[in-house]
Amino acid sequence: MAWIIMAKKKYSINKKNTEQWKEDVQKSVLFYNNWFLNFAPSTYIKARQETIDKVEQAFQKTECFNLLSTDMLKTAPEAISILRMATTPPLARDRLMGLADVPRSFIKSLEEGKLPPRMDNELLDQSLCRIIAVISKLLDTDIMPWLSEKGSPHEMDRLLATHVIGDRVCGSLADPIIRNEQENRQLKSIQDYLIRHGYRFVESKNIADFKTMEAGTFSYHLNVPAKISRTQTVNIPIDVVIKRLNAGEGELPVLVECKSAGDFTNTNKRRKEEATKIEQLKNTYGNGVEFILFLCGYFDSSYLGYEAAEGIDWVWEHRIKDFEKAGI
Repeated sequence: MAWIIMAKKKYSINKKNTEQWKEDVQKSVLFYNNWFLNFAPSTYIKARQETIDKVEQAFQKTECFNLLSTDMLKTAPEAISILRMATTPPLARDRLMGLADVPRSFIKSLEEGKLPPRMDNELLDQSLCRIIAVISKLLDTDIMPWLSEKGSPHEMDRLLATHVIGDRVCGSLADPIIRNEQENRQLKSIQDYLIRHGYRFVESKNIADFKTMEAGTFSYHLNVPAKISRTQTVNIPIDVVIKRLNAGEGELPVLVECKSAGDFTNTNKRRKEEATKIEQLKNTYGNGVEFILFLCGYFDSSYLGYEAAEGIDWVWEHRIKDFEKAGI
């Protein structure tokens, strides 16, 4: 049975303004591109330098890859990402998984800086040994010529290799780097707006139940439980949860999903995700639940029409004051 909540007065932000969609899409694309050109390169450059530093650390631990060993991976499992990019051709995660005959979860654990917790030592050593064997056989001697002679590199050779491998690693991580920076930007935009309007931030770890949040507070990355069957419940991660300043008794917070996209293709591929979320939330909390998208970038009329048909409204990042239409 859904929770009984006080229904909020109906409002419309942008979903019914179809005549304005085209102009807003253009403004949103320009807003995103301006941000990308001005801020994304600096973010990438910083991440690139951090990656190059990690390559240098890996060189120091392995005598410039002359001494690769299972012990090295045990003490620095995250170095697997660097080792994959030091081969020719650079090894994709799935390719290394197949060549070394190890599970996907094994590689994933290493990349996260962890050893598989439930694997016995003998199997762990065997798996790491197979990975080292594959990496050693495929190391790129064109950028690391000293490996052919088992010698020490000249300073320029070493410098070139660290930069090439660093660029390869950073290139493989470029999309996550940009996505993380996009999320930070959107959360800060909402935070600045809410604080200007008198709201107070509360850490999600201090919120036992989102339904009992205090009026005038907001939080990030809060798990909202939703029923998917009579016996099953899932936690739906919500980017921003806002309890209105004038919230009445029993009124639920507003749930905001941040979305920023650099092309039209992926947004239309993933547009059903929001529809699934709102359906699960309504089945749990009733039709009074409020779920709003915070959009920036490449969201075309096809995407907007789909979301509007599902009853989902949105605020554009380039016109954040539209939150006022939702009483926020």
